[in-house]
Amino acid sequence: MDAGFDAHLRADGVAFDADDAALLSAVAESGSLNRAAESLGRSYSRAHARLTDLEDAFGPLVERQRGGSGGGGSELTDRAEELLARFDRLRAEFTGTAEVEETVLTGRVVGREGELATVETPAGRVRALAGDAAVPEADAVQVSVRADAVTLHDPADAPATDATSARNRFAGEVASVERGEAVARVVVDVDADAPLAALVTMDSVEKLALRPGVGVVASFKATATRATPE
Repeated sequence: MDAGFDAHLRADGVAFDADDAALLSAVAESGSLNRAAESLGRSYSRAHARLTDLEDAFGPLVERQRGGSGGGGSELTDRAEELLARFDRLRAEFTGTAEVEETVLTGRVVGREGELATVETPAGRVRALAGDAAVPEADAVQVSVRADAVTLHDPADAPATDATSARNRFAGEVASVERGEAVARVVVDVDADAPLAALVTMDSVEKLALRPGVGVVASFKATATRATPE
């Protein structure tokens, strides 16, 4: 799976993501939550707690049978099968669009810390991967940001900078929304030399009431960017 893939389904404040899909798929394959957790390298307690959170939000996902002549076990409910199918459709649409979508910002390197460079751009400072020594300080660079790595927040609910690993954050205004069946392409004006493109689920479009003119905070991780010589 692409490392930048960040699509999810959401219900009652709980996000169903690729790790959750892997857990349900492992339960279906192994017939046991315990064996599913073991196959994924997770503890049973962690897997059980996560499944409880998911079921509180999405409804019954796993049917458990205790003992008996068959020895008990677990199997997915119809709701879980539908949830996995929705997620697979979302992933297919998301990755198919994201492979060719990125925003390129121009700037100048103002600091280095190992493989990470701090780049001054018209929108503000960006932390980006720059390789071992490919772009020294004071170099003019282009910073590429994948649309599937950008997360949009309501300005009133955006997490504090020190509360998330997505340290690149820009306030902006939605310029356009192109709706798909499960995913929308949202273009955000962040006062840079190019607008920032983001791919978000249709659930997020509705939850954030995204439309032209709406203010948002866009965030993305340094590891989702690349700085290359201009």
